[in-house]
Amino acid sequence: MNSKKKLIPALIAPLVLGLSFSGQALANDSDELEKLRSLVQELDQKVRILDRKGELADEAATEKKKVTPIVKASQDGFGLESADGQNKIKFKALAQIDYRSYVNRSNQTANIDGFDFRRIRPSVEGTVFGIYDFKFVPEFGENKTSGIAPVAADGLIKKSSSDSGIVDAYIDARFKPWFQVRAGKFKPYVGLERQQSGADTKFIERSYVSNNILPNRDLGVSVHGDLFGDKLTYAVGVFNGVVDGGDNVTSQDLNGDKDFAARVFTTPFKGEDSLLAGLGFGIAATHTNTNGPSNYGSITTGLPDYKTPGQQASFFTYASGTAAQGVRNRWAPQAYYYYGPFGVLAEYAQVDQHIYTSTTQDNKAGSISNDAWHITASWLVTGEDASFKGVKPKNVFNPDGAGWGAWEIVARYQENNIDDAAFSTGTDAAHLKFADPTAASKSAESWAIGVNWYLNQNIKIATDYEQTSFKWGGGGTKGATSISALDRADEKTLFTRLQISY
Repeated sequence: MNSKKKLIPALIAPLVLGLSFSGQALANDSDELEKLRSLVQELDQKVRILDRKGELADEAATEKKKVTPIVKASQDGFGLESADGQNKIKFKALAQIDYRSYVNRSNQTANIDGFDFRRIRPSVEGTVFGIYDFKFVPEFGENKTSGIAPVAADGLIKKSSSDSGIVDAYIDARFKPWFQVRAGKFKPYVGLERQQSGADTKFIERSYVSNNILPNRDLGVSVHGDLFGDKLTYAVGVFNGVVDGGDNVTSQDLNGDKDFAARVFTTPFKGEDSLLAGLGFGIAATHTNTNGPSNYGSITTGLPDYKTPGQQASFFTYASGTAAQGVRNRWAPQAYYYYGPFGVLAEYAQVDQHIYTSTTQDNKAGSISNDAWHITASWLVTGEDASFKGVKPKNVFNPDGAGWGAWEIVARYQENNIDDAAFSTGTDAAHLKFADPTAASKSAESWAIGVNWYLNQNIKIATDYEQTSFKWGGGGTKGATSISALDRADEKTLFTRLQISY
């Protein structure tokens, strides 16, 4: 259109000039002058019309752009977005296929070598009206589709991390950076490692802190936000409540008392040119009061089983007839530090639970205090920057040798310790207290090393070796004096994983 605007004046100019000379030669010829004026006016009108048509076309294109949705496809997923960016929808997915080999299965018949689809999670997330975010994530891995809790041998339903076929289902209203409200099923803002995506964790399985002590996911509502330029985050919330390491189902709660959770986390040097720019630390806690089996209606014990790193067996189980009764408090100091290719994440968690058992002649009620901790270190040998949220290779893997992706070495030490008060202190059944003597270790201590290969931002291959030693738990009978004489055999597990996420 601009070229036409320039062309017409260029044509008019010589014409006007020529006619001007002609007009001088025939100054007395008024008819010729009138024709000249008419022609100039006509051409000027045509130029004005063309200009207006161009303006209308530009206005129409601008209006159309305002209502035409934008289709996006990238490493972060596929989706649609309104032209003004106020409404979005994105389709993502995570798939992890593992192979687990238990090097030493002595006295651990539950550990079976084989392939496992650990996670199959298609997801839909987005934003409406520029403020309200939503996320829905079902789970198809490990047959987690029914959302029905397993029934234990004692007839009681015990909630665990394998219950629900719905991983996340929530709405998050971002009214202000410092005032946001999330409601539905989601990760309570408690555990640090738990806040990492399942695609970003350094090891194939999370630590004892995440899997055995702190809540996984729960139903409830939380107020959260960021302060001081994202240097301080906070969250407070109320939830139905889950057992240690538990993942809540999406049905009506079985306990009238709720869990209250709170967390503060600070990154005081974030964004600064400082060696401490990658430092973050905080503390979290939960509190509830469970009313025991009478309130549960003999449906759930309210108590967990603590799993080994291999995830197929438990190293600590409460005795039949034992249930939560009274206050349960958890607290968890936590920290991470990232500098260049190096990263460290450390976390501690303790749970104090009042419990009840109907199997003893005395000591029917008491309090158990269990804890766990871990420290996880990582080093990107290819020089990428380590971070809490995944790894982006500098050079993606290319079969012709142009790039080899990112390579990471990881190491971890962790412990899970059970209160002495859970175990027998005498030779008769009255002193057995709360632990199952045939399936209860007093502690589990694990060390692990691993290698992660990030072919690109979406494909990861991981290999871990983890070895765990246990104190007690090798077998025994109620009232036996030798319950502590037998240690459960070490668990030696080799994990491998192929992960695809986008």
